[in-house]
Amino acid sequence: MRKAGNLHLHEFVGLRVRVVSSTNRCMVGLEGTVLYETKNTIVIERNGEVKVLPKHGTRFSFLLGGEGVVLDGDMIRFRPHERPKKLWSRSRRRRYGNEGYRHRR
Repeated sequence: MRKAGNLHLHEFVGLRVRVVSSTNRCMVGLEGTVLYETKNTIVIERNGEVKVLPKHGTRFSFLLGGEGVVLDGDMIRFRPHERPKKLWSRSRRRRYGNEGYRHRR
């Protein structure tokens, strides 16, 4: 279930999104509904037109349950189906160190 605390592990298709900040000033303030995403981009539909937003260098605010959840595009720069595994393993590695990842023989 998508919640504010675990949104970065889920797909964003169907959510409302707004660009909070970006290295490209023209994109700041753009908002729309997420149509699909790739490893490096989020594709939104805005007033009948399709916009492709790069994840790198962009901060997004996703509307989830009436509240905005801000995510850094560099943090979610994975393929949607790979993101849960990669982000979960990163947090686990931080928590337990590399010791938990050595193969036992």
